[in-house]
Amino acid sequence: MTSKHNHSRDNGSLGLTAPYHFAILAINTGSTSTKIAVYHDDKEAVVCSLAHTTEQIARFTTTEEHLQWRKELIIEALKEHNIDLATLSAVIGRGGLLRPVESGIYEVSEKMCDELRHCTPQHASNFSAIIALDIAKGLDLKAYIADPVVVDERDEVAKLTGIKEIRRRSIFHALNQKATARIYAADIEQRYEDLNLIVAHMGGGVSVAAHRKGRVIDCNNALDGEGPVAPERAGSIPAGELVDLCFSGKYTHKEIRSLLSGKGGLVSLTGKNSVKDLVEEAQAGNAESKQAIDLMVYGIVKNIGQMATALKGDIDAIILTGGIAHSKYITDAIADSCRFLAPIAIYAGENELQSLAMNALRLLRGETEAKEY
Repeated sequence: MTSKHNHSRDNGSLGLTAPYHFAILAINTGSTSTKIAVYHDDKEAVVCSLAHTTEQIARFTTTEEHLQWRKELIIEALKEHNIDLATLSAVIGRGGLLRPVESGIYEVSEKMCDELRHCTPQHASNFSAIIALDIAKGLDLKAYIADPVVVDERDEVAKLTGIKEIRRRSIFHALNQKATARIYAADIEQRYEDLNLIVAHMGGGVSVAAHRKGRVIDCNNALDGEGPVAPERAGSIPAGELVDLCFSGKYTHKEIRSLLSGKGGLVSLTGKNSVKDLVEEAQAGNAESKQAIDLMVYGIVKNIGQMATALKGDIDAIILTGGIAHSKYITDAIADSCRFLAPIAIYAGENELQSLAMNALRLLRGETEAKEY
């Protein structure tokens, strides 16, 4: 693998330079944003979040058009931050909706990208690996993913349903959930593998998971039909009514899928995917906005309760993370209902970019090896 060594970076007004060995580009494509970061070894050099509105996303009729748009936004942002692509040592992206895999780091291949382009349902997380490989190939580098959303460590009973032909899928924010859980463990000077935690990632989708001694033993499918209402997810829907809607003739298969993920949740209820705006409207007395936010909070609280039973009430902490955790209005509401279960720890935002970069750094330093998908 081609690597670049012994670069230096400007420390701003200090007028100093600090040497580094590896420059790593991390890419995280989400439903409402594209987040990128460049790390010089373990130090953050550049980080930015490119927000995408529902209207912008709706313009694209093909996946390739959407992919190219996001890639161009990334390249433009790197240029604006004076990042020379030729100095990169590796590119790593968030994993997408692949088949279930064990936790770890995987080299991106054309086979993986082909699966990501054609899997059902489609989700923005699929784009990260494809864009990462496209950028890396032009630089004679390798691209990677780490802890994709399909990491599956659940107990067998959590995979079953009451219909023999249907099994529950593990699709959740594995990267950020595990990264944040490890940060919390380090903060209290304990090992992640020794703790029982409930982690709620709250972003464009919401996933709530039970972490037992380093394993995620249960979680909701944050993408296509389980769990709380989210900005762009319908959440769990009454099965009978959903079946009737599917056969009503009003919607195609694709349109129903879109209602579950993309145009459901807060978008369906209010026409907006901005939790910040809806909270401000709720606080100003808008009844529709308040009802929508209350519904989302209620769903998160109920799912935390479900995961509490999966852990048999033995819970060291409940961790709230993701972009929505920046809202004190929402975290206070969740805490009011859940603090009787365990202490509440808030880690607002996402640690995914840092986690991706540190995984790539371990590879570049020879501390671990990438798995083959």
